[in-house]
Amino acid sequence: MENVRYLVSLWRFWVALILVGILTWVFHIAAPRQHNPWRPIDLNAPIGLATYRKFTHLKHNREACFRALDEAGIQYTPLADEVTGENCGFQGALTLDRTLTPYSRTVSLTCPLAAALYVWERQAAVPLAEEILDAKVVRIETYGAYSCRNIAGTRRRSEHAMANAIDISGLKLDDGRLVDVQQHWNSSSPEGEYLKKLHQTACRLFSVTLGPDYNAAHADHFHLDFGSSETCR
Repeated sequence: MENVRYLVSLWRFWVALILVGILTWVFHIAAPRQHNPWRPIDLNAPIGLATYRKFTHLKHNREACFRALDEAGIQYTPLADEVTGENCGFQGALTLDRTLTPYSRTVSLTCPLAAALYVWERQAAVPLAEEILDAKVVRIETYGAYSCRNIAGTRRRSEHAMANAIDISGLKLDDGRLVDVQQHWNSSSPEGEYLKKLHQTACRLFSVTLGPDYNAAHADHFHLDFGSSETCR
C-alpha cells in the first residue's frame, strides 16, 4: 500500500511538473511582449505586467539596454565610464539627443533611466496631454539629471550623483500653457489631473517616484530614479 501511495504521489508530481512546463511554454509563445518577462523589452510597446521587471534587467545588461534604445529610434551620445568625484560618476550612461520631445536642458543619465523615461513620455506624457488637455507636449521642463551631490539634508549621495535620477518640473504645451508641478499639483484643474496621472504612471516604471506629497524639497518637481530602493510617494 505504501508503495502504491508513493507511486501515485510521484505520478501526480510529474503530471503537475509537465503541466507547468506546458503552460510556461504556451505563455512564452503567446503572451504579448510587454507581459512576457522572458522576451526582450520593446520600448514602443504598451506598459505591461513585465515592463518594470524588464527595466531592472537592463540595469545589469548594458548591451541589451543600448540595443533597446537603438531599436526604439532614440538618439543619444554614449558617455565613457568616469569617476567625477567622491562616490560620483557615470557607468553605462549617455546624453539624450532626441526622444519624442525636447528637454529644457541637456540631460546625462544612465541607459535604463533613459529607456524608462522614453516609455513614460510615449505612454503617459504625450497621449495624456492630448486626452486631458487637448494639446501636444513640446518640451519637458527639467532641473537636470546628473549632479554630484548628496540627498538634501543628509550625508548620503543622491542617485543624481550616478546620473541615475532626473527631476521633472513641468511640461510645456503647444498652445503656450506650462503645466507646472508646483503650481498645478494640488489643483482640481485638468492640469492637476494630468500631473496626477503622470505620477501614477511613473510609479509603474521607475524604482523611485517622488512628488510634492513626499516632502517640501520635492514641492516643485517629480524625482524619478532607478536606485536600489522602491518608493512611490
